[in-house]
Amino acid sequence: MKGGEHHYIERGTGNVLRERLLGNAVIKALYSSALENAPLITRVASSRYVSRVLGHLNYDNLLSARATGMLKFLRDSGVDFSEFAGPPSEYETVRKIFERQIRYWECRPMPANRHAVVCPADARVLLGSMAESSGLFVKQKFFAFPELLGEGSPWHREFSDGDHAVFRLTPEKYHYTHAPVSGRVADIYTVDGRYHPCNPNAAVQLITPISKNRRTVTILDTSCQNGSAVGLVAMIEVVALMIGCIEQRYCQQHYENPREVAIGMMLERGAPKALFRPGSSTVVLLFQKGRIRFATDLIANQCRSIGNRFITLGQPPTETDVKVRSILAVPAEE
Repeated sequence: MKGGEHHYIERGTGNVLRERLLGNAVIKALYSSALENAPLITRVASSRYVSRVLGHLNYDNLLSARATGMLKFLRDSGVDFSEFAGPPSEYETVRKIFERQIRYWECRPMPANRHAVVCPADARVLLGSMAESSGLFVKQKFFAFPELLGEGSPWHREFSDGDHAVFRLTPEKYHYTHAPVSGRVADIYTVDGRYHPCNPNAAVQLITPISKNRRTVTILDTSCQNGSAVGLVAMIEVVALMIGCIEQRYCQQHYENPREVAIGMMLERGAPKALFRPGSSTVVLLFQKGRIRFATDLIANQCRSIGNRFITLGQPPTETDVKVRSILAVPAEE
């Protein structure tokens, strides 16, 4: 692997691909050891104000988007305009392309098994466990548990030693999240934090960056009527550099009549839940111990050695590029 390169596996084909890292040189500099004695610079760069300014320049200002390479990145990244829910003429700004709606009911099919857990986003996924006895145990690098759920959260015990999946959205991705399971909302709250980027170079330099960023935590109880029957599931939507906010926009039918997610609401598996506005970010799913089994192809891919930036984790785990609503796991007893 050449220095700075990051590779992943495309799920549909099994091909090994190289990720184009947007703004990689700047992020490497901000999170390099050379600046470890200048934390103020990194703190300012990850502030809400700087994140908003960069978001405006990259997504709303066409001239600045050209200057920063955003437009070239979009042209080269293979965004599939044929999936868009509206005509291409409606997407005249970079922001509108990033916040696009797609015909997910046609181009993102779900598994027939109604109890299967599905991927919550178009993203690159890593699987893990917080139980040291598990073959998927990875010493916590991407997030610290229970910090991820927020200090004082009443849900720490429920997910202790459970399994997790980390979904990293890259800038060209479709940026709606979808419900991974069917279940009733037992809790939803926001944990304050920073706006660190999701670039792998930031991930390997920072300690537990995901649990340092601002995030929305949704607890879904699937042990209800018409639920997915996999116990409690925590869905954590995490902001990142240039992500101004996470808007809760739950829709039962396509993108019609969006609603704010609230306690007591029933969410249907595969339905749109929220929108990252805009840019790249992360979704983390937490599962209770012993309740699910991850898809075998995702586990096999993660064990392949293809060269990536997660070199600080010993044997670097390999990400798989997945589609929203594709299978992630099944109930453990199946």
